[in-house]
Amino acid sequence: MRPDFWVHGVDSATARDRARGCLLAGALGDALGAAVEFLTLPQIQSVYGPAGIQALDRAYGVLGAITDDTQMTLFTAEGLIRAHVRFTLKGICHPPSVVAYAYQRWLHTQGEQAHPNALELGKGWLLSQGELHHRRAPGATCLSALRDWTPGQEKACNDSKGCGTVMRSAPFGFFEEPMVLAGECSDITHGHIEARTASMAFAHMVHEVLGTYDLAQACRSGAASIDSSTRTFALLEKAYDLANGDVSPVQAIFQLGEGWVAEEALAIGAYCAIKADGDLLNGLRMAVNHSGDSDSTGSICGNLMGAAFGMKIVPEDWLEQLEVREVIDQVAVDMVDVQVSDAESFEERYPGA
Repeated sequence: MRPDFWVHGVDSATARDRARGCLLAGALGDALGAAVEFLTLPQIQSVYGPAGIQALDRAYGVLGAITDDTQMTLFTAEGLIRAHVRFTLKGICHPPSVVAYAYQRWLHTQGEQAHPNALELGKGWLLSQGELHHRRAPGATCLSALRDWTPGQEKACNDSKGCGTVMRSAPFGFFEEPMVLAGECSDITHGHIEARTASMAFAHMVHEVLGTYDLAQACRSGAASIDSSTRTFALLEKAYDLANGDVSPVQAIFQLGEGWVAEEALAIGAYCAIKADGDLLNGLRMAVNHSGDSDSTGSICGNLMGAAFGMKIVPEDWLEQLEVREVIDQVAVDMVDVQVSDAESFEERYPGA
């Protein structure tokens, strides 16, 4: 399977804008939620007032700090870019294997022992970015699964459906067969069917919204693309209904869950993205002010809104405070450009091995 950019009737300049919007808005949601990730809503309100957190604050001692959500999203994109380079130059590639090695490089940034092959296969540009070498509350399932991973292993030996798989899956939406890629790459760390299903639906939604701008329709399409017997399906349908109803955001999010598991994180992010009606900051504020996994739900909301509307909704004054902004921006641009340019020009930064 060749990972190709799927233009969806969108020219490369527009696609580049959407990719930048997707990753940067997602990172802003991650950073906004990072300061309150482990607080309940009453605790958030006691610190920030009745409306909750409204602006980027310090987390991990850094203003605008990203977490493992954005880190893993970047390494997902890196794996897909490398897969494209490898296929283009060598004519053969198994993208999930390349992405698995990218996740091993992320594991290395967390101070863990990565599989030696992952580092021998060309370190590349992303691994050299020192600002990514910080441990920001990485998910236990991702860490344990990647520690135990061996080359050729197709599925993690666990039954986890934690949100550590869905929160990293936006980049799949910019490539051909996003659901296949997202599902197979979810299996690298998470063994539960809901983790796989939520990741597939999220990738489909990002892919879908590139051509429609319609987040509500993307949510319905995401639900329609998966098994209707899953909880992911039920929660996406519920998110759509709540976003089009009169229930307050606080109550709506409470009905959808806390976001610690994949299907809940996706549903909360989708609900807030639809409800915000193109206002990114409104969407992100809704997505993080609750008693659950605030950075992941904020990240997913931002990914969806940025993919739908591009950079026009992303405020520059917030970007100025965002950690590793330039790295995120470059990866987003490369994610599109590698598919419409000479792959050889990317080989030094993204060696295909």
